[in-house]
Amino acid sequence: MLTSEDESYEAVRQLADGVAPGQALDVTDPESWIGLDFGVRQLAWQRPELIHSNASPSGRRLIRDRHASLPTVVWPRKPGDAELALALCHPEGRIREAALDHAEERPALLALVIIRCADWAEPVRERARALLAEAPPHRLAAHAALILRVGRRSRGGFAQELLTGVLRAGPTAHVEALLDSGDRATARLAHRAAIERRLLPAERLARTAARHRDVVVQDLCAEAAVAALVEGAPDGFTEVVVVLLGSRHSRVRSAGVTALRRVGRHADAEPYLTDRSAVVRACARWALRRCGTDPVPLYRALCADPGARPAAAVGLGECGTREDAGLVRALLTHPVAGVRACAVAGLRALESAHVDDVRPLLDDSSAAVVRQATVALLPWADRLPRDLLLGLLAKDRPRHQRIAAVRLLRAIGVHAEV
Repeated sequence: MLTSEDESYEAVRQLADGVAPGQALDVTDPESWIGLDFGVRQLAWQRPELIHSNASPSGRRLIRDRHASLPTVVWPRKPGDAELALALCHPEGRIREAALDHAEERPALLALVIIRCADWAEPVRERARALLAEAPPHRLAAHAALILRVGRRSRGGFAQELLTGVLRAGPTAHVEALLDSGDRATARLAHRAAIERRLLPAERLARTAARHRDVVVQDLCAEAAVAALVEGAPDGFTEVVVVLLGSRHSRVRSAGVTALRRVGRHADAEPYLTDRSAVVRACARWALRRCGTDPVPLYRALCADPGARPAAAVGLGECGTREDAGLVRALLTHPVAGVRACAVAGLRALESAHVDDVRPLLDDSSAAVVRQATVALLPWADRLPRDLLLGLLAKDRPRHQRIAAVRLLRAIGVHAEV
């Protein structure tokens, strides 16, 4: 299997043989261009014959201090794209600078001009920036992922500023084209620009927040969708709030719960008191309190029969008092494993997880229950009988019990393996 370095070296070899850049490397992948730039410099020392250029010194040219001169690099004939691509990555700065004079009319090599905008040699850097400043906006947008990668370099801000300007003030089509980009940084920048320019309706923002894989895009779109709702008005409940509440992402659901207050539907937050996410539960409690409803009595009532809503136990632990510990402790023996696990978490939240109450759960058949019990017992691992922990390490024990034993033994300085 070829590594990225091998692929870069192979691309250099093909370019040296005159193969067009579009065939020698994946021109849609920013890492291919970055790898090419690196590969040329590496191979220039190992295989200098591969990096041969028809460019040669000719004449004299004054440099900035006007007291010394250097040969000007020229081509006796117009270089092809393959030769020019190698020259744009050449270790010698004068060759890179001279190559830029031929790059203006080569849109296929714009990616290398972008890389040269962060060049360590100032003459090369300035020439590349002058070229890029004249590039059409659609070409900048097409190379957004590469620009954002180069933008992380110490001198890489110029191209990123150009791209940001295009997305903030240029044709909206460029922003739209990048919203679905598979590159994370590009998608984030495009969504920020679209939100700043109010290009997306609240309904689309809500759908994007609910489905997008990137948490930053989720947050951006969820916040913008909620902000677009008119406070106290029911409009947008179905198209925005319901969509947010239906997301599998907890951060998006929490935004939906918060939005319930904005549309005057505080009571609809009650089902989310027992959401699997702590942040969603906290938002639900906040929404209910805003309309004058105390969530603690609701949690106590739910704990009377928590089978269908196991998180009631942990929710009560999060907002109840020490007096509620008895109610939560009684659920440690509940037949539903999820209730037992949440009961342990609830006792931890109430700072009432006693060793004698939780220790029997290390033998539980549910991995979730054993994980919660282990976390609760870690601070008190030295109080557990060592014979009990060693017994849990037996090969006939379920894996989750053996893992718990290893964690607890290591907490008291005893090395153990699963």
